[in-house]
Amino acid sequence: MRYMTKYIRKYGFSFVIAFLLVSGEAVCDLLLPTLMAHMIDQGVSAGDMNVVLRYGGWMLLITGFGALSASGRNIVSSHVSQRFGAELRGDLFRKIQSLPFANVNRFDRASLVTRLTNDITQVQNFVNGMMRIFAKAPLLCIGGLIMAVRLNPHLSVVLAIVVPLVAALIALNMKVGFPLFMKVQRSLDRLNGIMREYLSGVRVVKAFNRFAYETDKFERVNEAYQRQSITTMRSMAPFSPAITLTVNLGIVAVVWLGGIRVNAGHMQVGHIIAFVNYMTQILFSLMTISMVFNMFVRAKASTGRIVEVFAEESAMTWDASAPTPGAEPTADPSEAPRPRIAFEGVGFSYDGPDGEPVLKDIAFACRPGETIGIIGSTGAGKSTLVGLIPRFYDATRGTVRIDGADVRRLNPEAIRERVAIVPQQTVLFSGTIADNIRWGSERATGREIEAAARAASAHGFVTALPEGYEAKLGQGGINLSGGQKQRLSIARALVRQPDILILDDCTSALDAVTEAAIKDALKSYEGRLTCLLIAQRISSVIDADQIVVMDDGEIAGIGTHASLLRECRVYQEIYRSQMGQEAMTNATGP
Repeated sequence: MRYMTKYIRKYGFSFVIAFLLVSGEAVCDLLLPTLMAHMIDQGVSAGDMNVVLRYGGWMLLITGFGALSASGRNIVSSHVSQRFGAELRGDLFRKIQSLPFANVNRFDRASLVTRLTNDITQVQNFVNGMMRIFAKAPLLCIGGLIMAVRLNPHLSVVLAIVVPLVAALIALNMKVGFPLFMKVQRSLDRLNGIMREYLSGVRVVKAFNRFAYETDKFERVNEAYQRQSITTMRSMAPFSPAITLTVNLGIVAVVWLGGIRVNAGHMQVGHIIAFVNYMTQILFSLMTISMVFNMFVRAKASTGRIVEVFAEESAMTWDASAPTPGAEPTADPSEAPRPRIAFEGVGFSYDGPDGEPVLKDIAFACRPGETIGIIGSTGAGKSTLVGLIPRFYDATRGTVRIDGADVRRLNPEAIRERVAIVPQQTVLFSGTIADNIRWGSERATGREIEAAARAASAHGFVTALPEGYEAKLGQGGINLSGGQKQRLSIARALVRQPDILILDDCTSALDAVTEAAIKDALKSYEGRLTCLLIAQRISSVIDADQIVVMDDGEIAGIGTHASLLRECRVYQEIYRSQMGQEAMTNATGP
């Protein structure tokens, strides 16, 4: 409930206004049957047109006031519900963005999409309905009961039987419906997951001609969603007709008992008509309340899923008083600069301190201006290692330092302002090429964008396009080759002018000449840029200041290319597999 307090404070007054307008509309609806009864009994029965016109005029006036109240209520409710839905969706999106990977990984990606869309829509519709017909229903129900009892206490015995029966049906409806609608939302999660997986891998599906397999998989999930929805709707279906039948039987009883009393001279015809109108209003309100509970059950299920994300507490903390790394001056300029990045006995597990370790006792340092190559077999922990620097995850053992400061004491945003990453999987966004490069720095000028593109060997193919830097990219850069996308990703990182550059196996689609040109361009940043270069190919890291060899989450060796060829068995095996035994012999000597 505490997560909704913000919205209650912000939209509470508008909700009260809508409730007052709904109350005015309900009062008008409740007055009309009584006025009609007086018009029939005093005017129509007696043939007095003055009475008919007088009561008819009052009814028209009250109807007009009710219409104005209804119009105002619709305007307020639509405005509030749309703003509430948009703000809630924005807050949930920001909450998801603020969570570290360790927290986000607890949710399925398709489930997060469903929560941002379908679940919020369910809550928004319920809020809109609450301010429109839902608030009116109990007012009509209670008001109709009061007016009916005042009009004729003898017929109200029918209400004493009908209303408890309908209340019991509504309660049973809610008890049955809640768990069923939860299952429907989970089935929708799975459906969204299958669609998301297919769309992200559509090229692979086409390449392997797996249309039939993907279609069958989608059909199975789609049919499961259909079965769950049908089961839910079938389970809920009897309640609305049962409520209608119960109230209609009450109306039949009113007409029958009323006819007996009219024949006996204890009651007038106008009272029966008014009582039937009140019974009809009660029927409408009870049917609406039943619908309210159906929507409430869905909204409650969706609210629980939304609150589950809001309640997720970030496992990542920091010391607000900690200085920004690199901001404090060196105590003695004559001293050697301290390491820009240092790993001190670092261990990491995705499952926490007690989980299976992915990294074990990692210890090395790199200074400003150095290029550190990180090489190893697939699954050795290279990407996980560099992910600890910008605090995508926190080390479960040991310490990662930037400029001597423990990263766990630093605000991740402050760290990431100084770090640029080119990920292993290239990610580009819809928009122009310039927009994608400017992602690295919003304030980048056209000249800086061009300089970064030249350094990344992207300027040539960009200027060859008809629109140049203003060329539009499809979703994910679909209209570019793999190498072109990698070069734009590198340009995006360089335009940030970072202190730490992490290249995570991002030159795999580049030829040797282009890769060498990019590495030569990076040398212009020497003296201030610390570069960590992850690669599968020895040729990519051969001229690095240091090469860190990873094997099964541990460091198998650290040194230059020449020293590792002499001393590190793992590095020798990698070199032999890529260059051949003859090259190995020539490199190390007989």
